Amino acid sequence: MAIDEKLLDQLIAGYKKQEDLIGENGLLKELTRRLLERAMSAELTEHLGHGKNQRVVNSNGNVRNGHYSKKVKGEFGEIEVEVSRDRDSSFEPLILPKGQSRFMGFDGKIISLYARGMTTREIQCHIEETYGVEVSPSLISTATKAVTDKVRKWQGRPLEEVYPIVYLDAVRIKGRCDGRMVNKAVHLAIGVNMEGAKEVLGMWASENEGAKFWLQIMTELKNRGVKDIFIACVDGLKGFPEAIEAAFPGTEVQLCIVHLVRNSLNYVPWKDRKSVAADLRAIYNASNAEEAELKLVEFEEKWSGKYPSIGPIWRRNWERLIPFFAYPAGTRKAIYTINALESLNISLKKVTKNRAPFPNDEAVFRLLYLALRNIDNKWTMPIRDWKAALNCFSILFENRMPTF
Repeated sequence: MAIDEKLLDQLIAGYKKQEDLIGENGLLKELTRRLLERAMSAELTEHLGHGKNQRVVNSNGNVRNGHYSKKVKGEFGEIEVEVSRDRDSSFEPLILPKGQSRFMGFDGKIISLYARGMTTREIQCHIEETYGVEVSPSLISTATKAVTDKVRKWQGRPLEEVYPIVYLDAVRIKGRCDGRMVNKAVHLAIGVNMEGAKEVLGMWASENEGAKFWLQIMTELKNRGVKDIFIACVDGLKGFPEAIEAAFPGTEVQLCIVHLVRNSLNYVPWKDRKSVAADLRAIYNASNAEEAELKLVEFEEKWSGKYPSIGPIWRRNWERLIPFFAYPAGTRKAIYTINALESLNISLKKVTKNRAPFPNDEAVFRLLYLALRNIDNKWTMPIRDWKAALNCFSILFENRMPTF
Protein backbone atom coordinates (compact mmCIF):
# COMPACT_ATOMS: atom_id res chain seq x y z
CA MET A 1 0.00 0.00 0.00
CA ALA A 2 1.45 3.36 -1.03
CA ILE A 3 1.59 6.05 1.64
CA ASP A 4 1.36 9.73 0.76
CA GLU A 5 4.74 11.43 1.27
CA LYS A 6 3.02 14.59 2.57
CA LEU A 7 1.28 12.52 5.24
CA LEU A 8 4.66 11.12 6.35
CA ASP A 9 6.08 14.63 6.50
CA GLN A 10 3.18 15.70 8.72
CA LEU A 11 3.65 12.72 11.03
CA ILE A 12 7.35 13.40 11.66
CA ALA A 13 7.07 17.18 11.69
CA GLY A 14 7.92 17.34 15.40
CA TYR A 15 10.65 14.67 15.26
CA LYS A 16 13.79 15.68 17.16
CA LYS A 17 15.15 12.54 18.78
CA GLN A 18 14.78 8.77 18.55
CA GLU A 19 12.37 8.54 21.47
CA ASP A 20 9.90 10.76 19.57
CA LEU A 21 9.42 7.94 17.08
CA ILE A 22 10.03 4.63 18.86
CA GLY A 23 10.07 5.58 22.55
CA GLU A 24 7.50 4.67 25.21
CA ASN A 25 5.27 7.59 24.16
CA GLY A 26 6.56 7.84 20.61
CA LEU A 27 4.81 8.18 17.28
CA LEU A 28 5.04 4.49 16.32
CA LYS A 29 3.25 3.33 19.45
CA GLU A 30 0.55 5.99 19.20
CA LEU A 31 0.06 5.36 15.49
CA THR A 32 -0.29 1.62 16.10
CA ARG A 33 -2.92 2.23 18.78
CA ARG A 34 -4.91 4.62 16.60
CA LEU A 35 -4.76 2.35 13.55
CA LEU A 36 -5.93 -0.65 15.58
CA GLU A 37 -8.86 1.30 17.02
CA ARG A 38 -9.80 2.73 13.61
CA ALA A 39 -9.61 -0.71 11.97
CA MET A 40 -11.82 -2.29 14.65
CA SER A 41 -14.34 0.54 14.29
CA ALA A 42 -14.45 -0.06 10.53
CA GLU A 43 -14.92 -3.79 11.11
CA LEU A 44 -17.84 -3.07 13.44
CA THR A 45 -19.44 -0.85 10.78
CA GLU A 46 -19.17 -3.74 8.33
CA HIS A 47 -20.63 -6.12 10.93
CA LEU A 48 -23.61 -3.92 11.76
CA GLY A 49 -24.27 -2.67 8.24
CA HIS A 50 -24.36 1.01 9.29
CA GLY A 51 -21.95 3.64 10.55
CA LYS A 52 -21.95 5.57 13.78
CA ASN A 53 -25.09 7.69 14.24
CA GLN A 54 -26.57 6.26 11.04
CA ARG A 55 -29.91 4.52 10.56
CA VAL A 56 -30.00 0.92 11.85
CA VAL A 57 -30.37 -1.48 8.91
CA ASN A 58 -29.79 -4.92 10.44
CA SER A 59 -32.81 -7.05 11.27
CA ASN A 60 -32.14 -7.49 15.02
CA GLY A 61 -31.56 -3.82 15.82
CA ASN A 62 -27.96 -4.36 16.86
CA VAL A 63 -26.02 -1.12 17.41
CA ARG A 64 -22.74 0.15 18.82
CA ASN A 65 -22.34 -0.15 22.58
CA GLY A 66 -19.27 1.83 23.53
CA HIS A 67 -15.79 0.43 24.08
CA TYR A 68 -13.73 -1.56 26.51
CA SER A 69 -10.03 -1.27 27.25
CA LYS A 70 -7.56 -3.99 26.35
CA LYS A 71 -3.78 -4.23 26.75
CA VAL A 72 -1.92 -5.64 23.76
CA LYS A 73 1.70 -6.82 23.64
CA GLY A 74 3.78 -6.58 20.50
CA GLU A 75 7.12 -5.55 19.04
CA PHE A 76 6.18 -1.98 19.83
CA GLY A 77 5.91 -2.79 23.55
CA GLU A 78 2.58 -2.78 25.40
CA ILE A 79 -0.25 -0.47 24.50
CA GLU A 80 -3.80 -0.01 25.73
CA VAL A 81 -6.47 0.14 23.03
CA GLU A 82 -10.18 0.88 23.07
CA VAL A 83 -12.04 -2.05 21.47
CA SER A 84 -15.39 -1.28 19.85
CA ARG A 85 -18.29 -3.48 20.89
CA ASP A 86 -21.95 -4.03 19.94
CA ARG A 87 -25.06 -4.49 21.99
CA ASP A 88 -25.58 -8.23 21.45
CA SER A 89 -21.84 -9.06 21.69
CA SER A 90 -21.81 -10.81 18.31
CA PHE A 91 -18.94 -8.69 16.97
CA GLU A 92 -15.43 -10.13 17.03
CA PRO A 93 -12.60 -8.06 15.51
CA LEU A 94 -10.49 -9.89 12.95
CA ILE A 95 -7.42 -7.75 13.50
CA LEU A 96 -7.46 -8.38 17.27
CA PRO A 97 -9.69 -11.36 18.12
CA LYS A 98 -11.29 -11.81 21.52
CA GLY A 99 -8.95 -13.37 24.04
CA GLN A 100 -5.86 -12.39 22.06
CA SER A 101 -3.49 -10.16 23.98
CA ARG A 102 -0.54 -10.41 21.61
CA PHE A 103 -0.33 -8.64 18.29
CA MET A 104 0.47 -10.56 15.10
CA GLY A 105 4.14 -11.51 14.89
CA PHE A 106 4.79 -11.42 18.63
CA ASP A 107 4.40 -15.18 19.05
CA GLY A 108 6.82 -15.59 16.16
CA LYS A 109 9.45 -13.67 18.11
CA ILE A 110 8.99 -15.97 21.12
CA ILE A 111 9.19 -19.10 18.95
CA SER A 112 12.32 -17.81 17.21
CA LEU A 113 14.09 -17.26 20.54
CA TYR A 114 12.93 -20.65 21.78
CA ALA A 115 14.28 -22.33 18.64
CA ARG A 116 17.72 -20.88 19.41
CA GLY A 117 17.81 -22.75 22.70
CA MET A 118 16.92 -19.87 25.03
CA THR A 119 15.23 -20.84 28.29
CA THR A 120 11.93 -19.38 29.43
CA ARG A 121 13.73 -17.03 31.81
CA GLU A 122 16.12 -15.89 29.06
CA ILE A 123 13.21 -15.22 26.71
CA GLN A 124 11.44 -13.20 29.40
CA CYS A 125 14.53 -11.07 29.99
CA HIS A 126 15.21 -10.57 26.28
CA ILE A 127 11.66 -9.45 25.47
CA GLU A 128 11.55 -7.11 28.45
CA GLU A 129 14.92 -5.55 27.55
CA THR A 130 14.14 -5.29 23.83
CA TYR A 131 10.46 -4.36 23.80
CA GLY A 132 9.79 -3.24 27.35
CA VAL A 133 7.10 -5.89 27.76
CA GLU A 134 6.72 -8.30 30.66
CA VAL A 135 5.67 -11.78 29.58
CA SER A 136 4.74 -14.68 31.82
CA PRO A 137 6.11 -18.22 31.59
CA SER A 138 2.59 -19.42 30.75
CA LEU A 139 2.43 -17.04 27.75
CA ILE A 140 5.75 -18.39 26.44
CA SER A 141 4.54 -21.95 27.00
CA THR A 142 1.29 -21.24 25.13
CA ALA A 143 3.16 -19.72 22.19
CA THR A 144 5.55 -22.65 21.84
CA LYS A 145 2.91 -25.34 22.38
CA ALA A 146 1.01 -23.93 19.42
CA VAL A 147 3.73 -25.55 17.28
CA THR A 148 2.78 -29.06 18.46
CA ASP A 149 0.25 -29.68 15.68
CA LYS A 150 2.82 -28.67 13.07
CA VAL A 151 5.32 -31.11 14.57
CA ARG A 152 2.79 -33.96 14.42
CA LYS A 153 1.94 -33.22 10.78
CA TRP A 154 5.63 -33.02 9.94
CA GLN A 155 6.34 -36.33 11.69
CA GLY A 156 3.57 -38.01 9.72
CA ARG A 157 4.08 -36.34 6.34
CA PRO A 158 4.35 -38.52 3.21
CA LEU A 159 7.91 -39.34 2.13
CA GLU A 160 9.49 -40.09 -1.22
CA GLU A 161 9.44 -43.66 -2.51
CA VAL A 162 13.22 -44.09 -2.85
CA TYR A 163 16.12 -42.75 -0.80
CA PRO A 164 19.54 -43.87 -2.10
CA ILE A 165 21.14 -43.15 1.29
CA VAL A 166 19.71 -42.92 4.80
CA TYR A 167 21.85 -41.91 7.77
CA LEU A 168 20.88 -42.70 11.37
CA ASP A 169 22.34 -41.25 14.54
CA ALA A 170 21.17 -39.92 17.91
CA VAL A 171 21.15 -36.77 20.06
CA ARG A 172 21.39 -37.39 23.80
CA ILE A 173 19.06 -35.39 26.05
CA LYS A 174 17.93 -35.42 29.68
CA GLY A 175 14.25 -36.02 30.29
CA ARG A 176 11.71 -37.18 32.83
CA CYS A 177 9.93 -40.51 32.82
CA ASP A 178 7.54 -41.64 35.56
CA GLY A 179 8.91 -38.96 37.88
CA ARG A 180 12.56 -39.94 37.46
CA MET A 181 15.42 -38.38 35.52
CA VAL A 182 16.59 -40.40 32.52
CA ASN A 183 19.07 -40.04 29.69
CA LYS A 184 17.29 -40.50 26.40
CA ALA A 185 18.44 -40.87 22.84
CA VAL A 186 16.52 -38.97 20.19
CA HIS A 187 17.25 -40.78 16.95
CA LEU A 188 17.19 -38.87 13.70
CA ALA A 189 17.02 -40.30 10.21
CA ILE A 190 18.32 -38.21 7.34
CA GLY A 191 17.38 -39.28 3.85
CA VAL A 192 19.31 -38.29 0.73
CA ASN A 193 16.81 -38.05 -2.12
CA MET A 194 17.38 -38.65 -5.83
CA GLU A 195 18.57 -35.06 -6.28
CA GLY A 196 21.22 -35.51 -3.57
CA ALA A 197 19.49 -33.14 -1.13
CA LYS A 198 19.21 -34.08 2.55
CA GLU A 199 16.07 -34.03 4.68
CA VAL A 200 15.19 -35.22 8.16
CA LEU A 201 12.68 -38.03 7.77
CA GLY A 202 11.70 -38.19 11.42
CA MET A 203 12.65 -38.23 15.11
CA TRP A 204 12.14 -41.02 17.63
CA ALA A 205 12.98 -41.06 21.36
CA SER A 206 13.99 -44.11 23.36
CA GLU A 207 15.84 -45.16 26.50
CA ASN A 208 16.77 -48.53 25.05
CA GLU A 209 17.56 -49.60 21.52
CA GLY A 210 17.04 -52.97 19.91
CA ALA A 211 15.74 -54.77 16.87
CA LYS A 212 12.11 -54.24 17.93
CA PHE A 213 12.57 -50.48 18.30
CA TRP A 214 14.32 -50.18 14.93
CA LEU A 215 11.73 -52.34 13.21
CA GLN A 216 9.01 -49.95 14.43
CA ILE A 217 10.88 -47.05 12.83
CA MET A 218 11.44 -48.87 9.56
CA THR A 219 7.76 -49.88 9.47
CA GLU A 220 6.74 -46.26 10.04
CA LEU A 221 8.91 -45.12 7.13
CA LYS A 222 7.28 -47.75 4.92
CA ASN A 223 3.81 -46.63 6.01
CA ARG A 224 4.72 -43.07 5.05
CA GLY A 225 5.56 -44.11 1.51
CA VAL A 226 9.20 -45.25 1.48
CA LYS A 227 9.54 -48.31 -0.75
CA ASP A 228 13.32 -48.67 -1.00
CA ILE A 229 16.59 -47.59 0.62
CA PHE A 230 19.83 -48.48 -1.16
CA ILE A 231 22.32 -47.84 1.67
CA ALA A 232 21.77 -47.23 5.39
CA CYS A 233 24.78 -45.66 7.10
CA VAL A 234 24.77 -46.18 10.87
CA ASP A 235 27.00 -46.14 13.91
CA GLY A 236 26.87 -49.74 15.13
CA LEU A 237 23.26 -49.51 16.32
CA LYS A 238 22.31 -52.69 18.14
CA GLY A 239 19.65 -54.67 16.30
CA PHE A 240 19.46 -52.22 13.40
CA PRO A 241 20.88 -54.43 10.60
CA GLU A 242 18.33 -57.15 11.39
CA ALA A 243 15.48 -54.64 11.51
CA ILE A 244 16.25 -52.87 8.25
CA GLU A 245 16.83 -56.14 6.44
CA ALA A 246 13.41 -57.32 7.62
CA ALA A 247 11.70 -54.13 6.40
CA PHE A 248 13.88 -53.41 3.34
CA PRO A 249 15.57 -56.70 2.38
CA GLY A 250 17.70 -55.19 -0.40
CA THR A 251 19.28 -52.45 1.71
CA GLU A 252 23.03 -52.52 2.32
CA VAL A 253 24.09 -51.59 5.86
CA GLN A 254 27.25 -49.48 5.95
CA LEU A 255 28.87 -48.94 9.34
CA CYS A 256 30.34 -45.49 9.86
CA ILE A 257 34.11 -45.72 9.35
CA VAL A 258 34.78 -42.49 11.24
CA HIS A 259 33.04 -43.81 14.34
CA LEU A 260 34.89 -47.11 14.11
CA VAL A 261 38.23 -45.28 13.92
CA ARG A 262 37.31 -43.21 16.98
CA ASN A 263 36.32 -46.32 18.90
CA SER A 264 39.60 -47.99 17.90
CA LEU A 265 41.65 -45.02 19.08
CA ASN A 266 40.06 -45.25 22.51
CA TYR A 267 42.45 -48.13 23.16
CA VAL A 268 45.51 -46.13 22.10
CA PRO A 269 47.48 -43.68 24.29
CA TRP A 270 48.22 -40.25 22.92
CA LYS A 271 51.82 -40.99 21.88
CA ASP A 272 50.75 -43.66 19.35
CA ARG A 273 47.48 -42.21 18.13
CA LYS A 274 48.87 -40.45 15.09
CA SER A 275 50.65 -43.59 13.84
CA VAL A 276 47.70 -45.91 14.53
CA ALA A 277 45.26 -43.49 12.85
CA ALA A 278 47.50 -43.34 9.76
CA ASP A 279 47.57 -47.14 9.47
CA LEU A 280 43.79 -47.35 9.91
CA ARG A 281 43.40 -44.70 7.21
CA ALA A 282 45.35 -46.95 4.85
CA ILE A 283 42.65 -49.61 5.31
CA TYR A 284 39.62 -47.50 4.36
CA ASN A 285 41.51 -45.52 1.70
CA ALA A 286 42.39 -48.71 -0.17
CA SER A 287 41.33 -48.95 -3.81
CA ASN A 288 39.11 -52.00 -3.22
CA ALA A 289 37.94 -54.43 -0.54
CA GLU A 290 40.68 -56.96 -1.28
CA GLU A 291 43.43 -54.40 -0.82
CA ALA A 292 41.71 -53.14 2.32
CA GLU A 293 41.83 -56.62 3.84
CA LEU A 294 45.55 -56.88 3.07
CA LYS A 295 46.06 -53.53 4.83
CA LEU A 296 44.11 -54.88 7.81
CA VAL A 297 46.42 -57.89 7.97
CA GLU A 298 49.42 -55.54 7.93
CA PHE A 299 47.84 -53.48 10.69
CA GLU A 300 47.29 -56.56 12.85
CA GLU A 301 50.85 -57.76 12.33
CA LYS A 302 52.17 -54.37 13.38
CA TRP A 303 49.87 -53.45 16.28
CA SER A 304 48.11 -56.56 17.64
CA GLY A 305 50.82 -57.22 20.20
CA LYS A 306 50.46 -53.73 21.63
CA TYR A 307 46.75 -53.12 21.03
CA PRO A 308 45.03 -56.53 20.66
CA SER A 309 41.46 -55.17 20.88
CA ILE A 310 41.46 -53.15 17.64
CA GLY A 311 41.85 -55.89 15.03
CA PRO A 312 38.91 -58.00 16.28
CA ILE A 313 36.64 -54.92 16.18
CA TRP A 314 37.31 -54.50 12.46
CA ARG A 315 37.08 -58.25 11.79
CA ARG A 316 33.69 -58.59 13.53
CA ASN A 317 32.23 -55.73 11.49
CA TRP A 318 34.07 -56.34 8.21
CA GLU A 319 31.03 -57.26 6.08
CA ARG A 320 29.30 -54.06 7.22
CA LEU A 321 32.39 -51.93 6.56
CA ILE A 322 33.18 -52.71 2.93
CA PRO A 323 30.05 -51.87 0.85
CA PHE A 324 31.41 -48.38 0.07
CA PHE A 325 34.31 -49.90 -1.92
CA ALA A 326 31.87 -50.49 -4.78
CA TYR A 327 31.73 -46.74 -5.41
CA PRO A 328 34.15 -44.22 -6.92
CA ALA A 329 36.64 -42.63 -4.54
CA GLY A 330 34.95 -39.23 -4.89
CA THR A 331 31.63 -40.47 -3.52
CA ARG A 332 32.81 -42.94 -0.87
CA LYS A 333 32.99 -40.37 1.90
CA ALA A 334 29.30 -39.61 1.48
CA ILE A 335 28.59 -43.28 2.13
CA TYR A 336 31.04 -44.42 4.80
CA THR A 337 30.53 -41.63 7.34
CA ILE A 338 27.52 -40.12 9.07
CA ASN A 339 29.33 -36.79 9.47
CA ALA A 340 26.51 -35.19 7.48
CA LEU A 341 24.26 -36.10 10.40
CA GLU A 342 26.87 -35.30 13.04
CA SER A 343 27.22 -31.69 11.88
CA LEU A 344 23.47 -31.37 12.24
CA ASN A 345 23.59 -32.97 15.70
CA ILE A 346 26.18 -30.42 16.84
CA SER A 347 23.74 -27.63 15.96
CA LEU A 348 20.93 -29.41 17.78
CA LYS A 349 23.07 -30.00 20.87
CA LYS A 350 23.68 -26.25 21.10
CA VAL A 351 19.97 -25.63 21.60
CA THR A 352 19.46 -28.47 24.10
CA LYS A 353 22.56 -28.28 26.30
CA ASN A 354 21.33 -25.44 28.54
CA ARG A 355 17.78 -26.68 28.87
CA ALA A 356 16.34 -28.16 32.03
CA PRO A 357 15.23 -31.81 31.79
CA PHE A 358 12.43 -32.07 29.26
CA PRO A 359 9.07 -33.00 30.83
CA ASN A 360 8.10 -35.31 27.95
CA ASP A 361 9.01 -36.39 24.42
CA GLU A 362 6.58 -33.87 22.94
CA ALA A 363 8.62 -31.00 24.40
CA VAL A 364 11.82 -32.50 22.97
CA PHE A 365 10.37 -32.92 19.48
CA ARG A 366 8.93 -29.40 19.56
CA LEU A 367 12.30 -27.79 20.30
CA LEU A 368 14.23 -29.96 17.82
CA TYR A 369 11.64 -29.32 15.09
CA LEU A 370 11.97 -25.55 15.58
CA ALA A 371 15.76 -25.81 15.64
CA LEU A 372 15.74 -27.87 12.43
CA ARG A 373 13.56 -25.29 10.73
CA ASN A 374 15.87 -22.54 11.94
CA ILE A 375 19.05 -24.10 10.51
CA ASP A 376 17.48 -25.77 7.48
CA ASN A 377 19.46 -23.93 4.80
CA LYS A 378 22.82 -24.65 6.49
CA TRP A 379 22.94 -28.44 6.17
CA THR A 380 20.50 -29.47 3.44
CA MET A 381 22.85 -28.65 0.54
CA PRO A 382 23.23 -31.49 -1.99
CA ILE A 383 26.03 -33.98 -1.46
CA ARG A 384 29.23 -33.25 -3.36
CA ASP A 385 29.80 -35.27 -6.56
CA TRP A 386 26.26 -36.55 -6.34
CA LYS A 387 25.90 -37.10 -10.10
CA ALA A 388 28.78 -39.60 -10.06
CA ALA A 389 27.18 -41.47 -7.15
CA LEU A 390 23.82 -41.50 -8.92
CA ASN A 391 25.40 -43.04 -12.00
CA CYS A 392 26.81 -45.83 -9.79
CA PHE A 393 23.41 -46.39 -8.20
CA SER A 394 21.83 -46.68 -11.66
CA ILE A 395 24.21 -49.55 -12.42
CA LEU A 396 24.34 -51.32 -9.04
CA PHE A 397 20.60 -50.92 -8.37
CA GLU A 398 19.38 -50.84 -11.97
CA ASN A 399 16.06 -52.58 -11.36
CA ARG A 400 15.29 -50.49 -8.27
CA MET A 401 15.86 -47.00 -9.67
CA PRO A 402 12.65 -44.97 -9.87
CA THR A 403 11.34 -44.13 -13.32
CA PHE A 404 10.42 -40.56 -14.15
